[in-house]
Amino acid sequence: MMKRIFGFSPKECGILSRLNTPKKIQDFLDKIDYNLEEKDETCFSPRKVLREKKANCIEGAIFAAAALRFHGYSPLIVDLTSVRDDDHLLAVFKRKGFWGAIAQSKYTGLRFREPIHRTIRELALSYFESYFNFEGEKTLRGYSRPINLTRFDKINWMTTEKDLFCIEDYLNEISHKELVTYGMIRNLRKVVPLMKEAGELWMIKRRLLKKIRSKQK
Repeated sequence: MMKRIFGFSPKECGILSRLNTPKKIQDFLDKIDYNLEEKDETCFSPRKVLREKKANCIEGAIFAAAALRFHGYSPLIVDLTSVRDDDHLLAVFKRKGFWGAIAQSKYTGLRFREPIHRTIRELALSYFESYFNFEGEKTLRGYSRPINLTRFDKINWMTTEKDLFCIEDYLNEISHKELVTYGMIRNLRKVVPLMKEAGELWMIKRRLLKKIRSKQK
């Protein structure tokens, strides 16, 4: 029987042991439900993601960071900031000197990134064209340095039954670097309808577009 690792049960360890590459972790997130937080806001720990089989953006990134840690990576996250839109969280990993990312999102183009990016800024910029709101505005503006989640080990962030709002609060307090200048922002083109539809495809296929849009107003 598999031993407990990082406080996970043998059954949980069995699942995590199979997610032994970044691609497999992303595949897992792609298969579970997106947590629409129907009743109250949540910030599930990785244990609760495994149990509930759903995750929102921040829950997905934290889960991915825990799964990466299980296989020897540092549990790193990067926060992407926006205007007139939700921020986005990535679990980042480095392979042969290049950065990649794992993420959960309602938008088609805001998930996995191959480890081909030389810097975190370059990685963050790869999300720019696919990062837009319901009005078609390109909304990505900044990014944080990689945050090592081991700083939250004292609250057992991987297995706690409590919501991890403290991580969300921390991300709101740290500094972020700008990706685009004011001059660049003034000249941004709106997303074309075909690109917008492609980005919203997950919501369209599940007939959730109107529901999610009304929640964000």
